[in-house]
Amino acid sequence: MGKQGALVNSAKREKILAGMLEAVGAEGYDATSVRTVLDRTGLYRQAFYDEFADKGACYLAALDAGASRLEAAVAKGGAGGEDWRAKLRGGLAALLQSLEAEPDVGRALFVEVHAAGPEAVARRAEAMKRAADFIDLARGEPGLSESPPPIAAEAVVAGIHAVIHSRLSTGANDGFRELLPVFMHFAVLPYFGAEAAGAEMESTRA
Repeated sequence: MGKQGALVNSAKREKILAGMLEAVGAEGYDATSVRTVLDRTGLYRQAFYDEFADKGACYLAALDAGASRLEAAVAKGGAGGEDWRAKLRGGLAALLQSLEAEPDVGRALFVEVHAAGPEAVARRAEAMKRAADFIDLARGEPGLSESPPPIAAEAVVAGIHAVIHSRLSTGANDGFRELLPVFMHFAVLPYFGAEAAGAEMESTRA
């Protein structure tokens, strides 16, 4: 296959993955079919089956692609931060902005994972582990005032995930950026104490 043909196939694949996330987010995993995705993308059935064995395989690929894109946005958002708090603040702001811009994609990545089965759940768990590993970098920061148990970072990520999941699952399409001060409080509290967490929440609200 020549370079141009490869680019066309790649563009079709990306279109299918985007269509899958949008369809699952808007209609739910169980209600989404290959036909649903094709209707959204305007592609033929053969184009789908040239790339994916079935709906499940496509969703897993879309989940990976969507999570990678979200993680890249978070990393970019935090890249300019001089310390852990600034990096976290920028990263969380980017995450919430992404959810604000594409709530259906957010639902596909956060809410519909369980419906897709254990492999999808395992991949979501890996993403949450990466987030927890970043949170726990706070232990190496100057000014650390607390020594939380090893599970603290996991609890922070689980709490943030639970709030996002709850908002998305009830159909919210906006209001995510307003969560930044509370999320920063969640994350700062176990490592730097109540005073620092309160100050972070107030400064983020400003």
